[in-house]
Amino acid sequence: MVKTILVALDGSEISERVIQTLDDLVLPTDTNVILCHVFPTSESEMELPADRPLAESPTFSYFHIEKQLQSYQEKLSVNSELELVTGDPADEIIRLANIYSADLVIIGSRGLTGMKRIVQGSVSSQVVEEADCSVLVVKPSKN
Repeated sequence: MVKTILVALDGSEISERVIQTLDDLVLPTDTNVILCHVFPTSESEMELPADRPLAESPTFSYFHIEKQLQSYQEKLSVNSELELVTGDPADEIIRLANIYSADLVIIGSRGLTGMKRIVQGSVSSQVVEEADCSVLVVKPSKN
């Protein structure tokens, strides 16, 4: 039985499909859903001189994502909580799934293929391979 679901959202268009997929599932009322977002840390950001302005305020981005997750949270008919963390997206999703003893992870796929997939990597593929629970990958809609 699925009691705890970790839902990984990245703020892109696929997030809407992920939430819709979650909403389509028939869940017991005692299911706990954790909506999470991982702010990636890049090596280049770590090496920026302190006097150089960032392209986007991290504080603005954090509050924007938090508001988006709260709007999704309000639509859910089951208990839910939010997790906003910083780190490597796949590693953090797997870590959170372990902390919460998730029975299921729901994650979106950007649908990258070829060189883009090789260069940028696939968070969903890494989560599928390394998570200790089942993983539902939501693919982008075909136009």
